[in-house]
Amino acid sequence: MRAKSVTEQARRAQIVAAAVEVLAEGGYAAASFKRIAAVAGLSSTGLISYHFKGKQELVDAVYAEVTRVFAGFVLERMDRGAGAAEELRAFLTANVRFMAEHRNHAIALHEVRAHASAATAGDGDHRKMADLLREGQRAGEFRDFDADTMAVFVMALRDGVLARLGNRAEIDLDRCERELVTMVELATTRGTGTWAGGHGR
Repeated sequence: MRAKSVTEQARRAQIVAAAVEVLAEGGYAAASFKRIAAVAGLSSTGLISYHFKGKQELVDAVYAEVTRVFAGFVLERMDRGAGAAEELRAFLTANVRFMAEHRNHAIALHEVRAHASAATAGDGDHRKMADLLREGQRAGEFRDFDADTMAVFVMALRDGVLARLGNRAEIDLDRCERELVTMVELATTRGTGTWAGGHGR
């Protein structure tokens, strides 16, 4: 396969960025090539078709881009040496901060996740969360519970905030962050928990 030139890569990135904006503004149903071309400042939808075989390929490119940005943002805020409880808290906080600082990307992720061909990251996220919870149990930071089940609950809480944001409802993300961290702390830690005093903002 011929390698894409710098110009072609730049054009693809421009189209993906426009698609993210359209998805954030109007949702998946409104993400037509016509609307994306207009936002990207392109003269015709043919320029999109030149770079993407169809809507599915563009959706997959958007999914890859938003998950790349999301993963980079979260990983920058993680500290593997801090212990499982602090790692979990950092993960939850980073997720909500991403929604606040990269709102369009977060909403676009919510809109395309069910439509992307490679949208299997949820399984990997669940496994990583369950592994982190087991790590905390082995270290005595977390109480005794089924880690796979708890991982489902933790990720569902995170996804609930994302879904609310995706519905374009007014939402206080600072408050969501505090309550999300508190809820997971109460569900996972022993006694009063190890995150006490770390919730105020």
